[in-house]
Amino acid sequence: MAAEKSNTPSFSPVIRAFYENYNEANRLATGVFQLEHVRTQEVLTRYLPAPPAVLLDIGGGPGVYAAWLARQNYEVHLVDPVPAHLEQAQQLSAQQPATPIASLTRGDARALAFAAACADAVLLLGPLYHLVHRQDRLAALREARRVLRPGGILCAAIISRFASALEGLFQNSLRDPLFAEIVQRDLSDGQHRNPTENIFYFTEAYFHRVEEIEDEIQEAGLQHERTLALEGPGWLLQDFEAAWQEPARRAQILQMVRRLEGERTLLGVSAHIMAIARKIP
Repeated sequence: MAAEKSNTPSFSPVIRAFYENYNEANRLATGVFQLEHVRTQEVLTRYLPAPPAVLLDIGGGPGVYAAWLARQNYEVHLVDPVPAHLEQAQQLSAQQPATPIASLTRGDARALAFAAACADAVLLLGPLYHLVHRQDRLAALREARRVLRPGGILCAAIISRFASALEGLFQNSLRDPLFAEIVQRDLSDGQHRNPTENIFYFTEAYFHRVEEIEDEIQEAGLQHERTLALEGPGWLLQDFEAAWQEPARRAQILQMVRRLEGERTLLGVSAHIMAIARKIP
């Protein structure tokens, strides 16, 4: 299956370079990202319409979620601006010939090459934190609304305004004065920038406050329904890897994260947060 190409708005070369040098395909199988992976699957399973619904995975990266959803007999169309991601997604799709990803397109969340009202659900699991300007995030959300059928579901992920600060405290990363400077800007205006060569300090991004994503969704003409923590406080366990390998402790982590997922006073503690919205006719 070859990736299609389309005209796209300009995409940050800084972000492109990051993903060309970072193995995003393996990220969700390592460390605390395993909790993000499982919880994202849980929330999607809860809110997506039943298969064989049509899903658009916008900014779907190397196709980890798209391939998983295709195996459940969804018709999944993946869009991403990074060629390396499309190649990785194509490889995943080829490994499941009975349930392939329906299409792979190089594109941008702000200008989708899909007809209006063609999708039952849209996933924005990455674009909103890589669109650092509000007008660009609104453009992506309005495009999601355009391609959704009436009643269709949007699942949009953001990174918490406080993610770097919490990581710095619990993982002792603040001992690096350069990381401490990054955190100060995160807290000040949500604009995450990494002037270092340390790839683990992430890349150009915008870190939301919870109320901001809800306001952006509503300004884009969608009806906000719920905002849920994905990892909750579970990602801050210093012995996370050991705990995750023990079935009983893993079950405890997941049980507590589920219990706290909608607690408004704790949403910002979660590194990743999922907003659920609907297109109202």
